[in-house]
Amino acid sequence: MLNTILGYLGMGLMLSLAGIGSAYGTTIAGNAAEGALKKAPENSSGYMILSALPATQGLYGFLGFILWLGKDFAANGAMYFCIGLCAGLVFLFSAIRQGQVAANGIVGMSQGHNVLTNTMIYCALPEFYAILSLIAAIMIG
Repeated sequence: MLNTILGYLGMGLMLSLAGIGSAYGTTIAGNAAEGALKKAPENSSGYMILSALPATQGLYGFLGFILWLGKDFAANGAMYFCIGLCAGLVFLFSAIRQGQVAANGIVGMSQGHNVLTNTMIYCALPEFYAILSLIAAIMIG
């Protein structure tokens, strides 16, 4: 019974931490976009693209959650708890840091610099670790 509870708790942590990270990351970039719109509204599509990037970690948490739905946690609940916690933490911090990188790019764009492409590349770096974490969670689970 304890293993089952731990397994479901790990699954919930993976989903919830990913969602929290995406919410924080998108609002960090979104706040920068709101300020940038006052200075250079013509770049609004670039601001929107960068603001949306941290939302992907929430999708990774949801995908991991969906793929774990049919698992039998009775034998390996502690393992699923640890995997879910670790993957969820990677998703959380990756989304927050990605939002901060995107926010800096948005500020640069509002100041007249052509940094959209470079910022998207920089945002892909923390994204890479979220993807690795998702793949590990799927392969181990």
